[in-house]
Amino acid sequence: MVAVVPVDLGASSGRVMLAQVERDRLDLREVHRFANRPVRVRETLHWDILALYQGILDGLRAVADVASVGIDSWAVDYGLLDASGRLLGNPVHYRDSRTTGVAERLPVEQLYSVTGIRTMPITTLCQLVAAGPDLAAADELLLVPDLISYWLTGVRGTEITNASTTGLLAATGGWALDLMRTLDIPTHLFGSLRSPGDPAGVLDVDTGLGPVPVTTVGSHDTASAVFAVPAVGDRFAYISSGTWSLVGLELPAPILSSAGRVAGFTNEAGVDGTVRYLRNVMGLWLLQESMRTWVDVDLAGLLRSAAELPALRSVVRVDDEVYLPPGDMPTRIADECRRTGQPVPVTPAEVTRCVLDSLALAYRSAVEQAQRLADRSVDVVHVVGGGARNGLLCQLTADACGLPVVAGPTEAAALGNALVQARAVGAAPADHRALIRTTQRLRHYLPTGDAAVWQAASNRLGQ
Repeated sequence: MVAVVPVDLGASSGRVMLAQVERDRLDLREVHRFANRPVRVRETLHWDILALYQGILDGLRAVADVASVGIDSWAVDYGLLDASGRLLGNPVHYRDSRTTGVAERLPVEQLYSVTGIRTMPITTLCQLVAAGPDLAAADELLLVPDLISYWLTGVRGTEITNASTTGLLAATGGWALDLMRTLDIPTHLFGSLRSPGDPAGVLDVDTGLGPVPVTTVGSHDTASAVFAVPAVGDRFAYISSGTWSLVGLELPAPILSSAGRVAGFTNEAGVDGTVRYLRNVMGLWLLQESMRTWVDVDLAGLLRSAAELPALRSVVRVDDEVYLPPGDMPTRIADECRRTGQPVPVTPAEVTRCVLDSLALAYRSAVEQAQRLADRSVDVVHVVGGGARNGLLCQLTADACGLPVVAGPTEAAALGNALVQARAVGAAPADHRALIRTTQRLRHYLPTGDAAVWQAASNRLGQ
């Protein structure tokens, strides 16, 4: 048995975890949790990267006798370093408004044919185009988990699963340098690539943990989460459900068809050379942001009340960009329902039911489209991440998709992170997914209700 430390940075909090791994055992516990609070400075929304780093250090100092540390986080955001390796400024948040309208000015067909990545306002590529002259002083760009790894070890590198989300990595491998030149993005900003399982340096002594190796993991949290999907065989779809929902298939090679581009699918690198063929769905962000506008609302009670309401009374297109910025989410949802002639949700329970029904419809659409585009049918949908705790959403997903849903593990990103580390030090079994199935709590949901009702609701949204 070995102990490894997954560091998992999410949009609202970061965690330092401790995993005990052996051939038939996988235990995970939280050592330290800390808030991730974006900060708006005048016109720009930033990540408080120094507070995140301090939270990681506090967590590392609370563990001992570990074989490895690995870091994963959300995708697309980055820090710029000067020639001496100093950070030039706090990383900008992907929800910042500076990228508004940028994607519409780009040659998205050409970009997709090279990278297989959907061009969205949040994409690193769009952020860099928007940054323009601000890049002149930069010597290197490091994505968030790679920046943290560099600060911990003094060694720089860019992990490939997160690099693939930038829109600047060729689908065939390697940085798309010609594309960067076409867009006037300095090519010197992008350094060497490394893969999950590669060494990423050794912790500096000032971390307090001693000379512990840092292992490259699937540093995009979704790549780590998909690695921990407890599937049998390859006939499965996955939903990594959290603030964002990533819905798709695990494939051996990218699909670069124009039909996939038009449908909003993207080809992100997975662990062990796989491709995560998926579509971004806005996810539980709509509910999370709605709850910020309500006072003293308990999520468990809210879900119970929502479950008692009629299904599919009002539904919205959750991927509409109107829902991307922070702010008054219930009002935006009500406005769309009013505009489309549907009953307007007023109470928190009504808004919640609208959001969850709408999410289930978006999942249905993505799962069906992925199967058609990849010419691969699936027998089950695996829901991993925080959304796996939401029993109402999981049941609605089974009903909408007409497929059984297996929910769990909820800590998929941290578990996938830990499994890559354990494998690197020789402690993980050959079938890592079997280990997840036998050691983690999973819930099963079977489809119920009338499929025609879900089809009618999907038709209302034009899906």
